[in-house]
Amino acid sequence: MKRFKIKTEVCFDEDAIDALGEIKAKNVVIITDSFMASSGLAEKVAEKLKNCLKVHIFDKVKPDPPIELITEGVRFLSDVGADAVVALGGGSSIDAAKSIVLMTRRIHLGEEILLIAIPTTSGTGSEVTQFSVITDTQKGVKYPLVKEELLPDIAILDPNFVMTAPKSVTADTGFDVLTHAIEAYVSTQADDISDALAEKACELAFEFLPRAYQNGMDYLAREKMHMASCLAGMAFNHVSLGINHSIAHALGAKFHIPHGRANAMLLPHVILFNADLDGHFGRQDAIAAIKYAKIAKRVGLAFENTKMGVYRFVEELSYMLRMMQIPSTITEAKVSLTEFETMREAIVTSALADVCTATNPRAVSEKEIHQILDLIAK
Repeated sequence: MKRFKIKTEVCFDEDAIDALGEIKAKNVVIITDSFMASSGLAEKVAEKLKNCLKVHIFDKVKPDPPIELITEGVRFLSDVGADAVVALGGGSSIDAAKSIVLMTRRIHLGEEILLIAIPTTSGTGSEVTQFSVITDTQKGVKYPLVKEELLPDIAILDPNFVMTAPKSVTADTGFDVLTHAIEAYVSTQADDISDALAEKACELAFEFLPRAYQNGMDYLAREKMHMASCLAGMAFNHVSLGINHSIAHALGAKFHIPHGRANAMLLPHVILFNADLDGHFGRQDAIAAIKYAKIAKRVGLAFENTKMGVYRFVEELSYMLRMMQIPSTITEAKVSLTEFETMREAIVTSALADVCTATNPRAVSEKEIHQILDLIAK
């Protein structure tokens, strides 16, 4: 028996931030990074929490939040007696806040802490997922946590919070949306519900990501990409992801490549691997190829058969990568080949152990992970 559950209340549209005025708490902690604090955005959020007695700001979040940060955050929440947390920022801030709240609840024996997520990028979908990724900096390993307790209670999707995202961030996070949607679509656990969410996310991203990239002040494009990110998050929260994310997690942990960028570099190669056009194509285990072609048709691409549909889909994604100036190789991502080769075995080991690998549509071996890595080792 399968189940589908949406715990998170999603507030969206241009006045979505006003939902904070409905929150009643004694001690609210805004978890964010130093930029959000110094730019005044955290203070703007604090002003909206007018029905709360005290608002505190914890602005220590860093990219790829390390275990030590989670420990520091738990101590902060405990010291102020937090009964509500607002996660403000991109995936790192929201993931950090989710992990901090989870650990604080457990230390204080299930004490209720309301968790509100306000994404400032359109990419991770973390505001509606039970996933959080934290990093062991000493081992250079990312750990994806998967717990229903990590789901935020409220997500606020306000397009005004993403209007000033730089082009590079728009591109990286936009491809994170596409990777989430595409991997959920071909997941071994995919069903009609996840397919509907993934298809709509893909349609929105293909139409509006180029617009948001070309003109960051295009309000409609920003609004639609925010929604695409949320829908893709709901899809993969339901059915998980695949090896694209498994390898990207390892690349990010070892070389600090932004997560969406690592996903984008791998996406065309992983699609072709999963489609297996020169191997078992046409058999039941090549169902991924059929689904890639189906999604290609939904986003408006023309082709004559399934095999051409897969190639056409990859061709269009590759064009978008070039147009948005996303690196396609390790060296273009400013990682030396020597450093990459030194870490290669650790990357393979980490990817095979990643929780996302279990739902990839095609079983993958150590040798095959190496072959995928060969395609970006330039």
